Amino acid sequence: MSVIAAYLYRDGKKVREVEIDEKVDCAHNKSEFVWIGIAEPDEAELRILQKTYDLHPLAIEDALKADQLPKVDVYGDQLFVVARTAHLEGDKIIYGETSIFVGHSHIISVRHGSPRKHLSLRDNLEKAPTLLAQGVDYVLHAILDFIADGYLPIVETIEEDVIAMERRAIDSFLNRDEVARIFALRRELMRFQRVLVPMGEVAGKFVRLDLPCIDVDARPYFSDVLDHVRRVQSMVEGLREVLTSVFEFSNLLEGQRTGAITRQLAAWAAILAVPTAIAGIYGMNFEHMPELKWIWGYPSTLVVIAGVCGVLYWRFRRLGWL
Repeated sequence: MSVIAAYLYRDGKKVREVEIDEKVDCAHNKSEFVWIGIAEPDEAELRILQKTYDLHPLAIEDALKADQLPKVDVYGDQLFVVARTAHLEGDKIIYGETSIFVGHSHIISVRHGSPRKHLSLRDNLEKAPTLLAQGVDYVLHAILDFIADGYLPIVETIEEDVIAMERRAIDSFLNRDEVARIFALRRELMRFQRVLVPMGEVAGKFVRLDLPCIDVDARPYFSDVLDHVRRVQSMVEGLREVLTSVFEFSNLLEGQRTGAITRQLAAWAAILAVPTAIAGIYGMNFEHMPELKWIWGYPSTLVVIAGVCGVLYWRFRRLGWL
């Protein structure tokens, strides 16, 4: 069985365990509800839940496929919420999906592809019975907040890598692998942004709209989820800009270093051109060259070569080319 936990709660306290095919008659008091958590369920289990809690067939199909973007659907007096989970493996962001069925006396979370279990979340809520007694809308907020909190470590880890990459770009040229990693990280952040935007819209709907099973008093809690998502969105946008800047800055530094080397080579080539030219003239072996029989010809030539080269070296040093 893929059922992780299934309990009846009353006044913020766990009463007893329930079966997924057991229809519990809860009081009209919102503090009494059933909370079922399942992971990687098969179709048979979801069909049992559909029959027991009168879940909409379209919502069941979406929960089975697990390929939806974050959204909120209203089916009569029930809600169907889809949230995307995310975790980092190396430089790749891996996505999962958590589907949540919400009724006045039940909340069912269906988890796909997420390594973060909800048991710790459930334990924390059970330690705060006053909050848990507020009903399914508070549990829904806690699940969405738990998912949104999982986004921040991803961005913080990538941020540390980007800062280290930025430092390396200042000290030396980025190699091919590092440039490829910059573009890979930018692609991952772009895909992440496609999840964050609808996730923010989901949280915003709970803040602004009148939805079944959601009391007005619960809206400030969802506003907190929205703030968390927006914070991560802002960080992602900043990281994308930084990655672009690192690549452009690396190219700029590489161009400057290449230009400096080119200037040095040009300066030395100009200096060496002087003795090369003079030696070339006297290496032509013509018969009538008056300087060939002059006693001071050789030392004078060396003095001229040294003098011209010295002047050129001094000039290039002043220009910063050497």
